[in-house]
Amino acid sequence: MKNETFSYDDAIVKKFALATLVWGGVAFLVGLIAALQLADWRLNFGVSWFTFGRLRPLHTNAAVFAFAGNAIFAGIYYSTQRLLKARMFSDALSKFHFWGWQAIIAAAAITLPMGFSQSKEYAELEWPIDLAITVVWVVFGVNFFMTLLRRRERHMYVALWFYIATILTVGVLHVINSIEIPVGWFQSYPVYAGVQDALVQWWYGHNAVAFFLTTPFLGLMYYFIPKASGRPIYSYRLSIVHFWSLVFIYIWAGPHHLLYTALPDWAQTLGVVFSVMLLAPSWGGMINGLLTLRGAWDRVRTEPILKFFAAAVTFYGMATFEGPLLSIKSVSAIGHYTDWIIAHVHGGALGWNGFLTFGMLYYLVPKLWKTELYSKSLANTHFWIGTVGILLYIISMWASGVTQGLMLQAIDEHGRLVYPDFVETVLRIVPLFWIRAVGGSLFLTGFLVMCYNLWKTVESAPADSKEDVYSAPALAPVPETALGGTWHRRLEALAPTFSVLTLIAILVGSVLEILPTLLMHTYVDSNDKTVPYTALELAGRDIYVKEGCYVCHSQMIRQLPGDVLRYGAASTPEESMYDRPFQWGSKRTGPDLARVGGKYPNMWHFRHMIDPRLVTPNSIMPSYPWLTEKKIDFDGLQRKLDVMRSLGVPYGDADVLYAASNARAAAAQIAADLGTETGVKDLETREIIALIAYLQRLGVSPKAAPATQVGSN
Repeated sequence: MKNETFSYDDAIVKKFALATLVWGGVAFLVGLIAALQLADWRLNFGVSWFTFGRLRPLHTNAAVFAFAGNAIFAGIYYSTQRLLKARMFSDALSKFHFWGWQAIIAAAAITLPMGFSQSKEYAELEWPIDLAITVVWVVFGVNFFMTLLRRRERHMYVALWFYIATILTVGVLHVINSIEIPVGWFQSYPVYAGVQDALVQWWYGHNAVAFFLTTPFLGLMYYFIPKASGRPIYSYRLSIVHFWSLVFIYIWAGPHHLLYTALPDWAQTLGVVFSVMLLAPSWGGMINGLLTLRGAWDRVRTEPILKFFAAAVTFYGMATFEGPLLSIKSVSAIGHYTDWIIAHVHGGALGWNGFLTFGMLYYLVPKLWKTELYSKSLANTHFWIGTVGILLYIISMWASGVTQGLMLQAIDEHGRLVYPDFVETVLRIVPLFWIRAVGGSLFLTGFLVMCYNLWKTVESAPADSKEDVYSAPALAPVPETALGGTWHRRLEALAPTFSVLTLIAILVGSVLEILPTLLMHTYVDSNDKTVPYTALELAGRDIYVKEGCYVCHSQMIRQLPGDVLRYGAASTPEESMYDRPFQWGSKRTGPDLARVGGKYPNMWHFRHMIDPRLVTPNSIMPSYPWLTEKKIDFDGLQRKLDVMRSLGVPYGDADVLYAASNARAAAAQIAADLGTETGVKDLETREIIALIAYLQRLGVSPKAAPATQVGSN
């Protein structure tokens, strides 16, 4: 067979590698700022776009989709071409993917600090950006799969399996979780509400971690560790078990984020069972990665690239042990809503994703620029600074989470809370926030050392470098019956069949877990249904979301003695049946707000938002003085209620038509009350009024009138 000549598109790999460094610096810096803001509330500086509530989602999006995302694309574009012995299908699609992804990241960096957020973990971006993500992801998928079809190497190596699973599953997750109805250019309401929204979101949220921060990095592990160590992967058979069990089991595990909540018990139990099962395939992958290095341990001691890879796989093993542990109900009772979850997430993000990316970049940059790494000594220095930083971070947050979790659930022999004042549990862990900030500073310092090292490496590259040209025979079509080897070896030659089977593996769990809840129209008894929010309350709820209050407060009282004693009766499905998006929360730096309505007078809420220390001494919550200056968007309320009605919320024609006037009248009453109590005038058009209206509604929602049955007397 005649050979063909070809070259690889390494220019696109260089672009994604450089973008990884740029956005990594942004993600780590914003994360450090957010950590410092928790340690000292004054570092919010009283500026709306700089508060913790708005910077925290910016940090997570920058870390996941900007830093890790660009790293994934750099590694996939580099390894895919070499594994398939083929240039990417289209240079134009590759460039569109790169610039489209950077535009999405830039849009997120602008809109999130401005308060344009859906408040859903890892899915905060609003509908225009969601549409852009869909387009860019489809372009990436087309480019990848067309390259797969035009490959010169028939065998699909294990790394490619994980890339296939990533592209297909992330597409499914994003589309299903992002079905929303716009109410303006920068706001939308999801089609799901309450319990349904919570289940769909955490099906997405958990599997965004699984299929954006795990499966693609496993693919990179399977490619770069053998390449850097010069050793074949430890076990081909183990990689088969690892892949298929992981992609099938992972998709079921999302409900473990919602234990003891209003989610149906069957869904919670399903999430726990599959989460515990995840330990086996996850550790199978870790063992496969570490044992690949078994013949290169002497080099691990001296080669910084192998150090980073060995540590990354170790952190992966730690994180995938901790995840199933935290999914056990008795452990979740302590860890959920605390910094233990933050420790778990960052052990994976910094140790697994971060260190694997750093090792990959140290491997890639000298090869891409055809030179030697500037300094192995600096790379080793980076490794040890980063390792100490990660350990300080996760150990301090383990201590913080366990301390607060135990304090919040502590009950004495008389059945009373040992620590009834929530702020007491927060003040106890503030010193640990400072240790976390030190750990984050060290991690950022190590990253900057790497940036300098790689910059000097690129600077030393030859100026006249040209693309390498390769030669290989074209891949001739072979009938399935002629393919030899094991059944899986034959399957690996059939890319479309392999991809369809992977899609089926992730859809089985998704359909069986989510569909019953989405079709469960009667999960709220007609006699228990509540009255929807008034126009002013809905406006206040949107302000609550915009300010990022959800990142520190939950609105879900769990079925735990400590929660019930502290906040009141456990939350029920009907209480959030009109909540779009749901507000069950994922972290309690402040107390739960599900029953805060009517607990304090309007004046208390006003003072609390202007300066929390006025009503809660030693509070670490930032101040929100701009709420007395910004005006309520009364004109947009009719459109909002109309969209809500189209989604099934029982608003009448008069509710929609007179939304603005009804809201103005309700605002005038609250403003008059505040004027009497505080002497502050002219507040009836300000956002603080709408926010107070929403907070006063929480937990005191009136019941809807029961529907009249046809044929009754």
